[in-house]
Amino acid sequence: MADQSVHVLVVEDEQEIRELMALHLLRQGFRVTECTSAEEALNEMAKNNFQLFVLDWMLPGLSGVDIVEKIKAINRKSPVLMVTAKTEPQDIVMGLEKGADDFLSKPFNPAVFIARVKALVRRAEVGLATAGKPDDEVLVAGLRVNFKSYDISYNNEALHLTPSEFKLLGALVQNLGVVLTREQLIENIQGEGINVVGRTIDTHVFGLRKKLGEWGDRIETIRGVGYRVKMDSV
Repeated sequence: MADQSVHVLVVEDEQEIRELMALHLLRQGFRVTECTSAEEALNEMAKNNFQLFVLDWMLPGLSGVDIVEKIKAINRKSPVLMVTAKTEPQDIVMGLEKGADDFLSKPFNPAVFIARVKALVRRAEVGLATAGKPDDEVLVAGLRVNFKSYDISYNNEALHLTPSEFKLLGALVQNLGVVLTREQLIENIQGEGINVVGRTIDTHVFGLRKKLGEWGDRIETIRGVGYRVKMDSV
């Protein structure tokens, strides 16, 4: 059962879908506020503090993606789940670049919807718990990445990565559960004397998966967009 302190803002103009989302969230113990438009959502944000936002993309007036940046400007740490029929790679990239944390396509399975919500809340809680602590080291399911010494190990066995592989894996584990586009990963790896293109990223990921063994299965390909490290199942 979810913590009642987690307040979710659901923004969806289709009543049946909005009420379905709210029902399942309430059953899980979340507090829920429902809105039918982006403008109404912005008014609610001025009055309440929300820990999670569920946004439809195609809304009357301002679209859901139009207000992601506004949400992040006000409440940077609260995750945004876009629930939408717009699932072309360019749409997903646009939403991610605006600040969305995850996507769920319509029509959706309610169990998957709740699993995505819980994963985003859990990730946000982890972020809050570690706020203010140095990011010198990250531990994810037995994989230990030390950004100060550049050491990496899995189940206490040292692994040997190239500098580019280390940067790529570092970006993914520091953004656990977040989809990083190839362009974002290129920016992370690009450096003096290093020319990186989208296919280079794919090659690095292939090499990483091979070196990481079973842990490499956590690196998920988001077709046409990029990669993310999957969080543990709920």
